[in-house]
Amino acid sequence: MLRGVIAKRIAQLGIVRHGLALIATVLLGGLLSAVLVRFAPGFDSDEQELDLHLNSQSIQALRQARLDQHNIFHFYLHSLNRAAHGDLGTSISLGQPVTTLLRQRIPLTVRLVGLGLATAWLLALGLALSAAWIRIAAYDALNTFLSGIFLCLPAAVLALLSVLWRVPAALVIASIVFPQLYRYARNLLAQGYASPHIITARAKGIAELRILFWHVIPVAAPELLAVAGISVSLAVGTAIPVEALCGLAGIGHLAWQAALARDLPLLMNITILVTLVTLLANSTADVIGKALRGHEA
Repeated sequence: MLRGVIAKRIAQLGIVRHGLALIATVLLGGLLSAVLVRFAPGFDSDEQELDLHLNSQSIQALRQARLDQHNIFHFYLHSLNRAAHGDLGTSISLGQPVTTLLRQRIPLTVRLVGLGLATAWLLALGLALSAAWIRIAAYDALNTFLSGIFLCLPAAVLALLSVLWRVPAALVIASIVFPQLYRYARNLLAQGYASPHIITARAKGIAELRILFWHVIPVAAPELLAVAGISVSLAVGTAIPVEALCGLAGIGHLAWQAALARDLPLLMNITILVTLVTLLANSTADVIGKALRGHEA
């Protein structure tokens, strides 16, 4: 009884520590992005000041908006205090509340990233499982060659080709994520087939499909879940150049605009959002993976 209570308390402390580490990482990511933008070359310059239609009062207002951001630590703490009350600030370049901009752009990015990830995983697992089942060297080499081609192509090139050939942006994200997923899935399945108990199962005459789905995939499942968490951050990072080059009004395009305009409030909040999504995806995959390992044990 006492041992169970102690184990439960230890598990609770582990969850608390993990949550605190997650919050600290998100806050540190936002601070680092703010520092990088603040000390970037040309931070104080604003192309809007070149507009001949602006009077002296308007130009002074633009400069005052940048002046408040000179003390980056004071600005960051003030931004966190406002964010705690539901106010994420106002975009300097677009002149709209950051909350409104994020609310308008998030659905498109979620749809693109979701479709891209689903397509990439279906393609990667389909090819990896078929190669593991068929076990023909030429077929495996062909799959590796195709994934290598996509791995060598930069995201910007694929995005430009999608514009020229009118390919959906979700397929571009899938083509960038797919080779990474296929490489890991293929290696994990190959390691599973090399296990001693698989050799024993074959010696007993167990069918290949049963070996694959009852002995190989369950062993590789926790590692595949870890790769799934990483694939989310990879897809989100890929969405930035894809949306920017394809002219899609998502979070990636918004981040590109904020970076070009050195829009500190907008870029800082986007960084915090992307960091939070990445950490939650990785943490969820890690928790499920540990649960699967414990169930196997």
